[in-house]
This record gives sequence, structure tokens and C-alpha cells, in this order.
Amino acid sequence: MAHDHPDHPDGHGHAQGHSHDHSHGLGGHHHHAPKDFGRAFAIGAVLNTGFVIAEVAAGLWFGSLALLADAGHNLSDVMSLLLAWGAVGLAKRKPAGRRTYGLRKATILASLVNAILLLVAVGAIVSEALRRIAEPSEVAAAPVMIVAAIGVVINTVTALMFIGGAKGDLNIRGAFLHMAADAAVSLAVVVGAGLIALTSLYWLDPALSLLIVAVILVGTWGLLRDSVDLALDAAPRGIDVEAVRTWLGDQPGVAGVHDLHIWALSTTETALTAHITRPDNTESDAFLHAACEGLQARFGIGHATLQVETGEASVCRLFPAEVV
Repeated sequence: MAHDHPDHPDGHGHAQGHSHDHSHGLGGHHHHAPKDFGRAFAIGAVLNTGFVIAEVAAGLWFGSLALLADAGHNLSDVMSLLLAWGAVGLAKRKPAGRRTYGLRKATILASLVNAILLLVAVGAIVSEALRRIAEPSEVAAAPVMIVAAIGVVINTVTALMFIGGAKGDLNIRGAFLHMAADAAVSLAVVVGAGLIALTSLYWLDPALSLLIVAVILVGTWGLLRDSVDLALDAAPRGIDVEAVRTWLGDQPGVAGVHDLHIWALSTTETALTAHITRPDNTESDAFLHAACEGLQARFGIGHATLQVETGEASVCRLFPAEVV
């Protein structure tokens, strides 16, 4: 990502730095996950996919919209599991041909598609829920309770498989939180079915489905927003661009920072490029290595490329803020 400008005839203004160690920080947490997490992803995905199919069949058979809504919620988390698992695999693919970054960004595109499909499903559930609240239909409460209770067990077991890595790995933490939330939603369906069995208030079922839809919307809106941001090469949420700029500007000998870009290589890896004005560029290799290591340790930016310029910053054609 270095830009070679003719503006610096002395030949000393184009030092490039690249952090070769990508196994630490935000961009590489998944590489530290124990090998059995791959098995956990596989088991979790299979169990939950099977349960989604069973839940849809039961929801249609017993007339429970809450079960169908919960199935939609579970399906979203199956997709999240697969995306997290896929991110681990794609990150290991080597760049080739025109795809100089490999296939890492496929995880971002998959997240975007996932969010859009979920919003379509939510619209269908809301429409049916409103109709059923106006005209409540009978629901077989006991079978619904049994199916939802099975969901509580499956989601709890899946969550427990990821609890060991939830603190140190963002991918694993995301999987754990999704499965724990699923267990809670399935428990809500159990409670709702129990109330229907006691009161015969069948409107509780579509009302509960609307609550589940609200849970889906909260998660999906965040997924959609972040996916769009990452697809547009925005800095990942959680990284303060101005804090990065200030930190780089405070490094030894640095007079200024411009043409700073921070973007996501994938849903788990972050890249940065910047022009650093450093008039007295002594020990340039040591400076570059220290800066890249600091970016990785402090901000989780594991793929940094820095161009050092020894002349006036304003001479660089990429100096103006509006120039990309």
C-alpha cells in the first residue's frame, strides 16, 4: 500500500513498514483458539440446524407463531455460528492471483446478506402476528412447551462448549453470547406456552412472537449497520480513528500524520495505511517495527503499512484531508 511520489528526490522519504506478526490483537484472536473449537462450531451448527428444522415443523403443526419466530431467531444464530467458523477458515486461505487479500472479505458480504434476509423474515412474522392477535387461533401449549424446552437444552449445551474461550477470543465470545441468548428466548417460549395452558389466552402466542421479533431486530440492526460500514471500508466499530492518529503523531520524531486509512480486511482483521512525516528519519527500521507493534498491541490493528516522508507534509499530493 505504499505510494511512490516524485515529490521526494532525496530518496529517503519512502520507508515502508509492515507488521509481519498477525497472530496477536483484534485481527488474530481466532488463531489462538484451541483446536476443539472447530469441533464445537461443527457440533453447535449441526445441533441448532436440526433444531431449527424441528421447530419450524412443530410451529406449523401445532399452530405456534412463537415457535416459528424462535426458529427464525435460532436460524440467525446458526448463520452467525457458520460465519464465525467460516472466518477462521477463510483467514487461513493464502492470497492468490487478483485476490491479493484472499477471501477474507467474504465474511463481511455474508453478514450483510444474512442481515437482509433476517429483516425480510421479520416482516413476515410481524404481519402474521398482528393478524393472529386480531383473530387468535388455538395453540397446542403442551407440545410447544416440550419443543421449546428442548431448545433451551440444546442452546445451553452449545453455549457451554464455547465458554472456555469467551474471554480471550472475540469470535468465540460472539458464538457464546448468541447461544446464551437463544437459550433465554427458548425459555421465554416455554413460559409463554405455560401461561397459555393455564389461561387459554391464545393471543399470548403471537404477542410473544412480537417480543422475539424485537430481540431479532436489535441484533439484526447492529449486524446490518456494522456489515454496511465494513463493506464501505469504514473503520471497525471500537477503533477510535483520531486516537490512532494522535498516538502515531506522538511517536518519536514524528512531525505529522496524513493520508490515514483504517478498514476491515474481514470481520476479524483490521488494516491501516498512513503517511508519517519524520524529518530526521534515523533508525527507520526500528521506528517502523515499534510503530507497527504498538498499533497491534494498543488498537488491535494487525496489518499496518506506514510510509515515512522526510520532506514537508504539504508537498505530498495526498496531504489534503479531502484527497483519498
